[in-house]
Amino acid sequence: MCLAYPYKIVEIKNEWTAVAETQGVKTEISLQLLPEPVKEGDWVLVHVGFAIQKLSEKEAEESLKAWDELLKQSEPYLE
Repeated sequence: MCLAYPYKIVEIKNEWTAVAETQGVKTEISLQLLPEPVKEGDWVLVHVGFAIQKLSEKEAEESLKAWDELLKQSEPYLE
């Protein structure tokens, strides 16, 4: 099982790397595992620094909502 988080591509640095952002956090990611090209504004799932799948904006929003709900449920265990 892998856990991946949706990020929006904000800058293409070169053929293999990009800067992506989610919830105000920017990070450099690898594009090497994607089967298709991406452009600025596209959403991708990121797992350990690698974009692994392109998403629609709707899919990204649904995924972010699911992550938020999951994290809210785990708050009592983090205290």
